[in-house]
Amino acid sequence: MEEEERNKERVEDCAKEEEEEKEEEEEEEEKEKEEEEEREEKEEEEKEIQRNTKEVQTGTDTEALTKPFGKPFNSILFNYL
Repeated sequence: MEEEERNKERVEDCAKEEEEEKEEEEEEEEKEKEEEEEREEKEEEEKEIQRNTKEVQTGTDTEALTKPFGKPFNSILFNYL
């Protein structure tokens, strides 16, 4: 009788440990996924910043060239003439 009870307790303990391990693994996987998503978002933001910087440096961003202060560049020149 006592052996059967001990065996049942051992089986229950093993089952609990397995469940806890599974939960821990799932939590770790979720954290890894979240970290990967954050990395991807940061990479996309950095690429966007680099693209915008290149556009301004190479002159492909016409809005930045024609409206440097929020006004058309020509109107700024005519104001000084």
